[in-house]
Amino acid sequence: MKTATSQLATHIAGETTTLATCWKVTRKDGVVFGFTDFDRDLTIDGLVYEARTGYTRSAIHTISDLSVDNLDIESALDSEALAAPDLRAGIWDNAEVLIFLVNWNALSQGKIIMKRGTIGQVELKDTIFKAELRGLTQALSQQIGELYTPNCRADLGDMRCKIDLAALTVSSAVTAVDPPSHGSGAASRYGFTDTARTEADDYWTGGLVIWTSGANAGRKMEIRSFTAGAFELFLPMPSEIAVGDEYAVQPGCDKSFSTCCVRYNNAVNFRGEPHVPGTDAVLSYPDGK
Repeated sequence: MKTATSQLATHIAGETTTLATCWKVTRKDGVVFGFTDFDRDLTIDGLVYEARTGYTRSAIHTISDLSVDNLDIESALDSEALAAPDLRAGIWDNAEVLIFLVNWNALSQGKIIMKRGTIGQVELKDTIFKAELRGLTQALSQQIGELYTPNCRADLGDMRCKIDLAALTVSSAVTAVDPPSHGSGAASRYGFTDTARTEADDYWTGGLVIWTSGANAGRKMEIRSFTAGAFELFLPMPSEIAVGDEYAVQPGCDKSFSTCCVRYNNAVNFRGEPHVPGTDAVLSYPDGK
């Protein structure tokens, strides 16, 4: 049930209203932003809610059966706080969102909380972004615990794997920018070549690129393929890759028992069950033959 002060409830019950929607966003890094669909900035509880142009949202609804109730927010990239590279980099992913109504003509009347949740999938198209707001029940749909699996459940270099990634990490720089082989465009954000990388093909496939300079400094991306010094990334980087950009690269692991044994000699720390029967074995039965 939504609650409101008596003054705000009286205002809403009147023939005309002066309501504005505000949304407060708290990113995972602790930075807080405020936005409103009103035509000028509003200051509420010491936070400035920036006026947004072209802001639209889907209807707010709550489901009583604990299934996930989502809300879509769409707007233009007309704020310095909302930069396309940051949205592509996932800086806003899983940020906490609070949506509420206020009387912009009398902010002292308080607010009505309409929705709480977190930012899920974000889509970008030209100068427009669309963000999915996932309700609080989204947390109840997450898998907790682990399943038996023939593949390793640890990540290469973590506390369970115990491989020293620092000893396997190589630092270098981009010597050329390449188009992706799968023809998905964004050539200067998808792939690059480093002539100093003379490792065998697929040596870095499945690994991780960590940018240490350039427009993508501090960001990471998984490697789709590595062939003759050319890297192709799984997803485009948020910003353009340029010749001379410095990076560090870590090898990957396909989490198979054979890779753990042959490539990393780390079978003692393998966190899977390579000999567990598959679905066919579990469902098999005597057929009398």
